[in-house]
Amino acid sequence: MPHAPEPDQDDLDTIAPPQPVFHVEQALLGALLLDPHRLDDVSGIAADSFSTAAHAALYCAITTLPRPDPAQHAKNTQWLDHVLATSREQARGLTASYLHTLVQVCPWPCHAPAYARMVEAEHARRRLQTAAERLVHAVHDASLPHPVQTALAEADALAAVVDDIANRFPPRAGALPRTTAPPPPAAPDPTEAVEEEQILLATATAYPSDIDAARWLLPDDLTLPLHAGLWQCLTTLARRHEPVDPVTVLWEAQQRGLLDHGSEPGEVLGILAEPAGSVEYWGERALQRSLLATAEHTGRRIKAYAGDPANTPFQLVVGARRALADIAAVRTRWQHTTEPLSCPPPRRRAAPTTRAGPPTTTAAHAARTTRATR
Repeated sequence: MPHAPEPDQDDLDTIAPPQPVFHVEQALLGALLLDPHRLDDVSGIAADSFSTAAHAALYCAITTLPRPDPAQHAKNTQWLDHVLATSREQARGLTASYLHTLVQVCPWPCHAPAYARMVEAEHARRRLQTAAERLVHAVHDASLPHPVQTALAEADALAAVVDDIANRFPPRAGALPRTTAPPPPAAPDPTEAVEEEQILLATATAYPSDIDAARWLLPDDLTLPLHAGLWQCLTTLARRHEPVDPVTVLWEAQQRGLLDHGSEPGEVLGILAEPAGSVEYWGERALQRSLLATAEHTGRRIKAYAGDPANTPFQLVVGARRALADIAAVRTRWQHTTEPLSCPPPRRRAAPTTRAGPPTTTAAHAARTTRATR
């Protein structure tokens, strides 16, 4: 039979021990309670820098109440009573005995600046983790009408946090995070992504003249290695001005070794057989997925770095900036796609001189117009 605990038995194993920063905060608060004038040596932190509501309330009271006369403070507890009364307005569970504990656990009050720097570093780590979580959440929020714009706004907010931490803790050369970065996330709807990429490849094969209009799309933007390789085949053939059709693309794929990993020729021909819409439209869809996937991966990387307390603020800044550079690269291509640069209208070119020939009939003109607008 399972062991049934006694009614008065406490399950202390379920209570997580306090983190090191909790003891640092205690030492700092104890130093300020013992010697309030040491506030002049403390900088870079505020009430929200502390990890618990009780500590935040105590720091707020210490910094807002008038400082006591040093001689009187050494003789009585009047100022401490005011601090307790003020802080209990925000944290009612505080007691006089806890203030006494804070004073007792402070090793050296003169080390208050060092304790404050530690509190500031831990707060920076929590801020970075929160900002990274917001970025990941924005990518997965299906209710957003404009997911890309929201994700980019959260990426900007995350970058602002990184810049602020860098100003407080200038990064050191070569100080990379020691935390292993998580693998890239899978596509949220791989079936939809695969189908749209197949249509993109088929449409580009049918209308190779439109490939140049989607030069901002890179092979790595596609979700499957086969699709990425086929897009590279298409762009290469178009750049060389070589014939483009399902057979020539299949041959180029063979030359690049794309059929060495289990892909059958019939499968490739099937992918390229059903064009629809425009290359730009499907390319933009693929680039949007790539941007959101990059944003999620960046958020998860930074979240993993910030979740490791062994990383210093210097390492967090370096690692976060490297991760954010991935978003910046995709973002630049996205802006070229959705926000084309304004430029003067092209000059009208004279119509090319043609040799005399039979008059163009209405039927022939209509046929050419139909082909041109396909």
